[in-house]
Amino acid sequence: MENQKKNAKKWLIIALALCLISVIGASFVQTSSGKVIVKDLRWETTKGYQMSGLLFVPAGTSPEKPIPGIVVSHGMFNNREMQDLNYVELSRRGFVVLSMDMFNHGYSENSTNQIGGILLGMYEAVKMLDSLPYVDSSRIGITGHSLGGMSSNIAVNIDNAAPRRLVSAVLLNCADATYVNDTGEFVDIYGGRDVGIVAAKYDEFFMRQDDGKGNTTIPREYINYSNAQSFLHFGTNPASLEKRSAETLYHKTIDGQDAIRIIYNPAIIHPWSHFSQQSTIATINFFTESLGVPNPIAAENQIWQLKVFFNLLGLVGFGIFVVSFTILMSFTPFFSSLRAKEPLTAADGDRTTVLWFWIGLIAACLFGTLMYVPILNGFPSFTTVKTWSIAQSSPFGISMWAAFCGVFSIVLMIISYRIYGKKNGVNLAARGVILSLPILGKTLLLALITVTVSYELVFLAGFFFKTDFRIWTLAIKAFNAEKIRIAFFPYLWLFLIFYVANSVAINTFNFIKIGKKEWINTVIVAIFNTLPPAILLLIQYIGFVITGELGLGISTNMVVVWLFPITVILPATAIISRKIYRITNNPYLPGIINGIIVTLIACTNTLTWL
Repeated sequence: MENQKKNAKKWLIIALALCLISVIGASFVQTSSGKVIVKDLRWETTKGYQMSGLLFVPAGTSPEKPIPGIVVSHGMFNNREMQDLNYVELSRRGFVVLSMDMFNHGYSENSTNQIGGILLGMYEAVKMLDSLPYVDSSRIGITGHSLGGMSSNIAVNIDNAAPRRLVSAVLLNCADATYVNDTGEFVDIYGGRDVGIVAAKYDEFFMRQDDGKGNTTIPREYINYSNAQSFLHFGTNPASLEKRSAETLYHKTIDGQDAIRIIYNPAIIHPWSHFSQQSTIATINFFTESLGVPNPIAAENQIWQLKVFFNLLGLVGFGIFVVSFTILMSFTPFFSSLRAKEPLTAADGDRTTVLWFWIGLIAACLFGTLMYVPILNGFPSFTTVKTWSIAQSSPFGISMWAAFCGVFSIVLMIISYRIYGKKNGVNLAARGVILSLPILGKTLLLALITVTVSYELVFLAGFFFKTDFRIWTLAIKAFNAEKIRIAFFPYLWLFLIFYVANSVAINTFNFIKIGKKEWINTVIVAIFNTLPPAILLLIQYIGFVITGELGLGISTNMVVVWLFPITVILPATAIISRKIYRITNNPYLPGIINGIIVTLIACTNTLTWL
C-alpha cells in the first residue's frame, strides 16, 4: 500500500502541474502573449439587472485613438467562455471585444421577463461598449450564436428606434435573419448596416422554411430558397431576381452609405460553430471587411486551438487531481478506515459469471438508449419559460434520465444477486456494498472535501487567470453561490441515484477478469457507460448527413445536442470510480464524488429561470 501512496503523491503533483500549465498557457493565448488586457466585468444595465462579461482590450488602446468594438454572445444554455475562439482571434487583431453572459446565464442576473428579457441583453452589452472612451462608437459590431443571433436581431430593432444608432455590423451565427414583416412581406430591418450569416449546412435548429408546396426545406439547401435569397438581395422579393451565391459579398448603397450582405455556408453542425476554424474565418473576414481591422492578420492564422489544448490539459489535470487527492486522503489517520488493506484486483469469473456480466451491460445499455428521448420529451427538459417550478430545465431532463437509468441498474443488481450471486458466495459486505454508519459518514465527508478542494483549483484559475477547464461543450467553471442552492434540489439527488448505482455496478458486480489484462475490464465498462449517448448521436447525425433530416426527428434536436459532453463524462466517471474503488473498496465514495461534480457541471453551464 505504501507504493499506492507514493503513486498518489506523484499523480497529485502531475495533476497540479497540468492545471498550472493549463491556466498559464490559456491565459497566454487569450491575452495574445500579453498584448491584450482581459477584464472581468459586472455592470448594472438599464433593465435593472446586473450583466457579466469578459472585456478584451488591446494594449496601448487610448481615447485619443478609439478603435472598433465587437460584442460576442453565446447561445441558449451556454456562457461567455463559449465564445473563446472569437474573442481570442478578434482581440489579437486589435478589436475591443466584450464577451457577454446573457441574462439568466453565467454570472449575469436572472431576468423575470423569461425569454423576452434574455433577448434584451445584447443591446445592453452594446451600450456598455459605447460607453468606453477608447471604443469608436461609429464602428461597433455584434455577433451571436443561436439565441445570441436572435438577440442580435432584437438589438437591431431597438437600435432602429434609438435616437443614435450604435450598431454598425451584425453577424448572425447559426441563426436566421429577420426575413419578413408581420404581414409576411420580405423586409430589410438592417438598413445601411453590414450584415452576414454563418449558415451551417447541418444546422439542427435554423435555416429551414416552407418551400411553397407545404414542405419544409433542409438546412443544407438554405441558400437556394427565398429567405436566403431575399437576405442577399437586401430584403427584396427574390422571385424574379437572379440567384445569388454563398461566400460572396454583395453591396448596396443605403442611406448614403455602402452596406454589405453575405452568407457563409460551412459544412458544420450547429454546436460545432463554437469549435470551428471555418466559422472563425468567416467571423474574422466579416468584421475585417465591415469595421476595418486595426491589426491585420490572415484569417487562416488562428491560435484559439492552442487555448483549447491548454484548457483540455486542465480538464485532464482536474480529473487526475480528484482521484489522487481522494486516495491520499484515505492514507490520513482519520480516513484510513476507508482504505482497503490491499489494492483490489478483478475477481476470477466462470462462464456463468461472465454471462451475467455481459447481460447486465447490454441490458443497461439498451435501457439507457431506448429511454433517453421518451424521458427527455416527457419531462420539462427544453423550456423557454419556467415550468414545474424547475429553475433549470436542461439539467432536469438529463438528471431524470440518469435517475431512471440508476434505478434500472439497481433492479438489475438485485436480480443478479438474488438469482445468481447469493447462491455463489457473493459477499456484499466484503465488496463494499454494505457499510457501517460511521464509515458512511466518513464517506460523505471525504466526498465533500474532495469536491471542495478540487473546485478550488477552478476558482483560482478564474480569479488569477480568467480561465477555466473545458473542451468544446464540456466545461468545469467557477460559479456564484446561487448555483449551489439551485443544484442542491432536485438535480443533485437525481444525479446521485445514477452515479452511486453506476459505481456499485461497475465495481462490485462487474469487476471481473475479462482477458488476461485487468485494464480490459475497465475499458469495457467505460465503453458501455458511454454507448447510449454515442449510439443516439450516431443515429441522429448519420441520418442528418445522408438525408438532410435528423435521424431521430427534429423534435429531438436540442435534447440530443446535450449528449455531446455526456459522451465524455460517462467514460471518465467510470474510470475515476474504478481508480478510487481499487484502493478503498468503497463504491459509494467515487459515486458521490462523481454525482456532485456532474451536478455542478450541469447546473453552472446552463440557463436559469427564477
